[in-house]
Amino acid sequence: MDVYGLIGNPVEHSLSPPLHEAGYEALGIDARYVTFEPDADAAAAAVAGAADLGVAGLNVTVPFKRDVLDAVDAAPLAARIGAVNTVDFGPMRAGETDRPRGHNTDAAGVKRAFAHHDVALDGKEAVVVGAGGAGRAAAFALADAGTSVRVANRTAERAVSLAEAVPGASGGGLDDLGERVAGADVLVNATSVGMEAPEETPVPAEHLHGDLAVLDAVYAPIETRLLREAAAAGATTVDGAWMLLFQGVEAFEIWTGREAPVDAMNAALRAELE
Repeated sequence: MDVYGLIGNPVEHSLSPPLHEAGYEALGIDARYVTFEPDADAAAAAVAGAADLGVAGLNVTVPFKRDVLDAVDAAPLAARIGAVNTVDFGPMRAGETDRPRGHNTDAAGVKRAFAHHDVALDGKEAVVVGAGGAGRAAAFALADAGTSVRVANRTAERAVSLAEAVPGASGGGLDDLGERVAGADVLVNATSVGMEAPEETPVPAEHLHGDLAVLDAVYAPIETRLLREAAAAGATTVDGAWMLLFQGVEAFEIWTGREAPVDAMNAALRAELE
């Protein structure tokens, strides 16, 4: 039996175990998915310990996504983003490297979520609100898909810093956010606005329009105020559970080498979110 898992602190409310175990069950894979909660300064030790225990793969969540970079051979995209959320021990077991391979599947989660909703990205104009971890993944994902990216953040310096690392991107504060969204094709909320206070939104309704595709990385609640108001404006809406699903799907496929049973994994995830 293969063992996969998640390291983070905290991890008690993680949705990854039911998501991945639904995939194993659907494909008849003899595997389990467990959670580990190392101390906040023990990312490298946790990866080394998992390798010693024969763990086949790890997901990585806060606060370890950057720290884990020092313990893996980072794939090019993970290195560019500066964060790892998936560790694959397969190449190390095969003798291809003396360290596990580190991936960032959050970016794939963004692209695959839009693709699932038939949203074309190449040649489009996008606004990403937020310059944290989710914002970094979204900005790189969109730029790699051929989208022109504007990063908007409450602290403008962070947006500018991120934009300097993303090909063709620009960055700034929130002062002109409405104008930017009004002229955009794609909007990603990569902040936590709308999660703890469900009636808050990062973008006022008057700036939303019917030619927009809106992805809200918040998945609890699934239907945020931003998504409700975007739908009312005629926009295509993509809830955060799709991004969460497809980052897990990407990790599943990296680890197993098999096409993930997306419908089964999606059903398990949404059952947990009801």
